[in-house]
Amino acid sequence: MHAAGALLWRLAGGHLEVLLVHRPGYDDWSWPKGKLHKHETLPAAAVREVREETGVEAVLGRPLPTVRYVLGGGTPKVCWYWAATPAAGIDHSTAVPTTPEEVDEARWVEAVQALEMLTRRADRAPLMALLELHADGTLATWPVLLVRHGRARRRSAWQGGEDTRPLTATGQNQARSLVPILSAYGAARILTSPWARCALTVTPYSEAAGVPVAVLEELTEDGARHAPDRARAVLESVLSLRQPATVVCTHRPVLPVALAALAARAPDPVAARLPAADPYLRTGEVLIAHIGRPVRRNPAKPGRKKPAVVAAELYRGRS
Repeated sequence: MHAAGALLWRLAGGHLEVLLVHRPGYDDWSWPKGKLHKHETLPAAAVREVREETGVEAVLGRPLPTVRYVLGGGTPKVCWYWAATPAAGIDHSTAVPTTPEEVDEARWVEAVQALEMLTRRADRAPLMALLELHADGTLATWPVLLVRHGRARRRSAWQGGEDTRPLTATGQNQARSLVPILSAYGAARILTSPWARCALTVTPYSEAAGVPVAVLEELTEDGARHAPDRARAVLESVLSLRQPATVVCTHRPVLPVALAALAARAPDPVAARLPAADPYLRTGEVLIAHIGRPVRRNPAKPGRKKPAVVAAELYRGRS
């Protein structure tokens, strides 16, 4: 059985606080979490469960350790967790559960106090990771969401220009099913190739979230073929400044350029998780690269460092 949830965190009075929930049916303190709905992705499930159990709209950050345990009857359960923050612009000073029969209290507590309050020992693992990231100053991150367009009509079957080749019905489904994934990470900016199959892939999210789309010729196949340095510069500009979560939608031939820019900012363990072989991403697939401040192990050398890719995840829109 698979479940998903999040460790919501905030800073209050200089202290790290997290949001715990009390479940009356089990009389325990735990993290907001729950089982996936049919066809639901892990990130979408995590955000939905947080909303249902605490009333808080969450924005996911970097992934945390999963928790594995055995339910009564011997059924194994795996719960996937993320660090998460309340959505900006909404008052979440208090949390009000929306399903009181399942969760009757949601309480912000200091993180060190949460270690004592958690009923299940295994639930401490993601919290310990959260505390370590906070101590390193690397807990706050922002994502770059690299998307390959949904499945398009075959070149051989399309009489129009390459820039007008549209999505198939499968590609349209993939585009629609990307909406809850991009929403889970708070995507607030969209950069895309102007070619139809890319523009159509980001349209459902743009319309659902009210996020404007910026089209860039550098992200087209022709643009990357004739001027790869310009395509890479687009990625570098996104990575260099802390800014709203950004979607970058492009084509398979552009992906090696984009991934090289990400790998150059990633420590070896993270770089090793980035796609390295053609086709790099499948149609309708999204790579979430979590960008943050690199760990500074030697305070005696305070030099300025560029933001780094500190974690990466892969998800695909449903066909």
